[in-house]
Amino acid sequence: MSVCPVDFRYGHDRMKGIFNEEAKLSYILSVEGALALAQAAVGRIPQKDAEAIDRAARSGKVRLERVKEIEKATRHDIMAVVKAFAEQVGPSGRFVHLGATSNDITDTATALQLKEAIAILRSGCGALRDALLEQAVRHKDTVMLGRTHGQWAIPITFGLKMAVFASEFQRHVDRLDQAAERVCVGKMSGAVGTGAGLGPRALEIQDDVMARLGLGVPDATSQIIQRDRLAEFVFVLANISASVEKLATEIRLLQRSEVGELSEPFDEEKQVGSSTMAHKRNPVVCENACGIARVVRGFVIPALENVPTWHERDLTNSSSERIFVPHACILTDYILGNMTDVVSGMNVRQDAMAANLESTRGLIMAEPVMIALVGKGMDRQDAHELLRKASIKASAGKGTLEGLLLAEPAVKKLLSARELKDALDFSKYTGTAAATVERLARKLGAKKGKR
Repeated sequence: MSVCPVDFRYGHDRMKGIFNEEAKLSYILSVEGALALAQAAVGRIPQKDAEAIDRAARSGKVRLERVKEIEKATRHDIMAVVKAFAEQVGPSGRFVHLGATSNDITDTATALQLKEAIAILRSGCGALRDALLEQAVRHKDTVMLGRTHGQWAIPITFGLKMAVFASEFQRHVDRLDQAAERVCVGKMSGAVGTGAGLGPRALEIQDDVMARLGLGVPDATSQIIQRDRLAEFVFVLANISASVEKLATEIRLLQRSEVGELSEPFDEEKQVGSSTMAHKRNPVVCENACGIARVVRGFVIPALENVPTWHERDLTNSSSERIFVPHACILTDYILGNMTDVVSGMNVRQDAMAANLESTRGLIMAEPVMIALVGKGMDRQDAHELLRKASIKASAGKGTLEGLLLAEPAVKKLLSARELKDALDFSKYTGTAAATVERLARKLGAKKGKR
């Protein structure tokens, strides 16, 4: 019976497939096969035996059930794999795992898993970036309320809002690329890292194994790959999850009934918003993403706690990594995919955006009026104070900002009614928003073209 929701509710099959038990066994066998071939290349074991080991590693004959059966007796997971593997190799089995220690195999197998996981996560960040950029370009001139501290600020365009997020997820693509160099690294240096068990050409063997597997080679290791690498990777995922929650929260805030400027995709034929309130259209995908993002960020603590180990190694890191490595990858991939669907299909209510702008009664245009007055000769501080007082009256319902300003002698002296109306025009106060979107689109388009 499944207990963990990742087994039956959250996650996509492609990422899950990297971390299931059968896949882990396959990665381990690949490492053992590469080790045998590398040892044959330096004359440490016969070529025919190495080839037999490599064939058996790829044959599918080493069964997980048999490994588990042996592990019950040995109480050692890698020794169980070695014994089950050797059974399928025949006489050449005597060379399986020669000179290696368990973490040579497990850490290198983990690096293979992370290499594939990073490729999927990179694709997920890229897909969300592209969906955001598409909305940014489509709405580069769509004016809406900008808000700071949860309050009306000045106009912004929805396109610029989406461009900010698109740029953020491009940085996550870059971070994954940069981290991969340090994360996708294996080792083949035996107990305590000296390589003594692999003979005088141990460094050549290590280089050969990693070349065959497409992994990086460490400069120096103890008996394990140092966990600062894994901590960095988990932090990158936590950072991605924080951006996902930031995006999801923005959509949730703009979907509030009182705002109504955005909404998640909603299947009007089948979807149910509430078990009792039939009118509800809750932002459930975004809320789900926020909750899962918090779980992913929680994995940073055990990842950092695993960096300090005793001497050349201890086993304190192993149990927690079995939990947080696959879960961090699976859950991050899951919320990236879900938010890409939300952004691609969300309902952008331009009519609500326009209505909310109008509901401010001109208040959000205090800054451009102040600037216009300064341009006509008024002291900046005097103009600010004049607008502050007029804004307080407008907020109290004593008129619109335009009407109150038209009644101010100091304003009438410097600005005509036409000039004031011009300064109060929402669409004329979006600055470089559209140009920023266009510049970002060119930059990201160029990056995609190089890949």
